[in-house]
Amino acid sequence: MRTRRAPPAQSHYRADVFTTLALFAAISWGASDFVAGLISRTLRPVVVVAWSQAVGCLAMCVVVAVQGLPETGFSGWAPWAVLAGIAGSLGLLCFYAALASGTMGVVAPIAALGGGIPVALGVASGETPSSLAWVGIAVALIGVVLASGPELQLGVGTRSVALAALAAVGFGVALFCLDRGSRVSVVHTMWGMRVTSVLGYAVLALAVRSLGGVGVRRWPVLALVGLGDLLANLLFAVASSSGLVSVAAVLGSLYPVVTILLARKVLGERLRPIQQFGVGVALLGIVALAAAHS
Repeated sequence: MRTRRAPPAQSHYRADVFTTLALFAAISWGASDFVAGLISRTLRPVVVVAWSQAVGCLAMCVVVAVQGLPETGFSGWAPWAVLAGIAGSLGLLCFYAALASGTMGVVAPIAALGGGIPVALGVASGETPSSLAWVGIAVALIGVVLASGPELQLGVGTRSVALAALAAVGFGVALFCLDRGSRVSVVHTMWGMRVTSVLGYAVLALAVRSLGGVGVRRWPVLALVGLGDLLANLLFAVASSSGLVSVAAVLGSLYPVVTILLARKVLGERLRPIQQFGVGVALLGIVALAAAHS
């Protein structure tokens, strides 16, 4: 038990530092998602996911090679890591395909609803979510309906909205599995997740006898996507483990804002007023959901 409290100035400094880390995690997630969606318009999404995950896997392999396995070996975290790898890679595949074919300003908030899946799975396993969690889910769903309604009415966004919804399910299942595995080891669960993804895509590459036609000029961009995602996870882990979980969760959940702003600036995406309102409502729900998890 701690018997002394840090001086106010030092405590304020630590809060500023780790709040900044969580914010940069959101920026890194949002930016890497935007770049991935952009490059998926010229490369198949499955290729983008496979190569970017391979970069992250290589980096995690270096970390695990230095750190070694936990004392329990593969017990406790490995099955969850495998499930997280399968669900996460399928979620990314659907997400990048949705970003490539749809309106990023609508797709990103829908995919971010994956944060509600762990709540449902938690209920199924006997947990009791807070009232704030249920309110967050309800508000976010209302926002998604408002944001995606015009797309569905026109018939041009049906596929991208469906893919974004599937991505949300994949992300949510992956988050649930990561949570369970991380109770034993965060690093090794993340490593196992990426190894599973890369092995799956390696088998696919051998089956079709192709590496996706990726030229040398594409490598830096794909590496940027993979390292951006890995950096975001690292920044978020450091921020949340500092004791400022509530701040990290809320700020980290704002990553769709970065994707939306980049799509508006670079691609000139424009949303109707009702869609803008819906995106705002969805993000508010996502923030409430993240705060409820903290």
